[in-house]
Amino acid sequence: MKNNAWNILKKELKELFRDKKSLSMMLVIPIFIPLLVLGMSALFEAQANKDVEEYNKIGIAYEMTEEEKAIAEEMKLELMQASEEELKEKYQKAEINLYVTKHENRYTINTDGAENSTYAKRLVETFLDAYKQYLQGNYLQANQMNPTEVLDIITVEEKSIKEEENFFANYVKNYAFLFIIMAITVSATYPATDTTAGEKERGTLETLLTFPIKSKDIIVGKFLGVSLSSMITGMISLGLAIVSLLIAQDRFSIYEGINLMYDITAILVAVLIIIAYSIFISGLCISIASTSKTFKEAQSALTPLTFISFFPSMIAFMIEISATPLLSVIPFLNYTIIFTSITKGDVSYLNIFLMFASTILYISFVLTYIIKQYKSEKVLFSK
Repeated sequence: MKNNAWNILKKELKELFRDKKSLSMMLVIPIFIPLLVLGMSALFEAQANKDVEEYNKIGIAYEMTEEEKAIAEEMKLELMQASEEELKEKYQKAEINLYVTKHENRYTINTDGAENSTYAKRLVETFLDAYKQYLQGNYLQANQMNPTEVLDIITVEEKSIKEEENFFANYVKNYAFLFIIMAITVSATYPATDTTAGEKERGTLETLLTFPIKSKDIIVGKFLGVSLSSMITGMISLGLAIVSLLIAQDRFSIYEGINLMYDITAILVAVLIIIAYSIFISGLCISIASTSKTFKEAQSALTPLTFISFFPSMIAFMIEISATPLLSVIPFLNYTIIFTSITKGDVSYLNIFLMFASTILYISFVLTYIIKQYKSEKVLFSK
């Protein structure tokens, strides 16, 4: 049995490395990881270092006091005073970033939420808050009260628990891993399709089944071949992600004083997750493709897997879901949730164990299902 499975594995690997499409899937797709890391870093840096002159054009639809003008000048606001109708028209023509109206003591910031308007909104909120504090201080002084004792009755400050981390760094590191998972998925679909539906369509599968080899040996050999190609893609992607993070660390000022690199625990767990996920997705791809009659039909059936492998994990990352024992056994979701939790310093060996145990369980069911498919001539040779 072992020799038969080994021979099938060698056959699959030879075909894999001879096929240009399989090689491109396995080796080219990881190149997108550095593009992602460096591209997102450049975008974040452009946002963080945005020049105030790009969003400081503010429309004012009321008569400003001298104090407001002084604060606005200090904050380098470029003001345009006009009627509300005129300012609305100028805003639509993008001549100003937003405009402010006033009714009695109520100020209204008018904006549509565009990128520059969002920056301008924060700027105006800071301006109005400064003017508000000025008015409060004058009022307290007029009533013979010490403004400092009232306005500064409590002091609130924010301290980062993990100083080496920030939003941009976490975002880039975890998104890079999400794309590693997606790269493994894409890499597994083509060889899984070719070795099942492709062989069925070419007629080579019938020839293979005429040999004195058990269906179990055939499946194990094909499964290991697809799994190894997926692991290679995952390891190359991880290596390129690490190199990209090192380059981004030195190149972009937003990471100054921050440790952008994965720590050794995260790298080791990433390797384990790549192995587990490669085994899982390869078995799943083979099981789906083996029921298809043609290569094209199998590709269509496997296309949703790319989205399933990426979007649930992306949503979980966006809303900051942490790993739990229950989530650790949910396929697709568990791999990225465990990794993102580890990058935050939350290492749970129970969750890692549950991830591996559930993966082995799922693959056992999948392989059993595939073996049954290969024993069914109706499924294999129906046209």
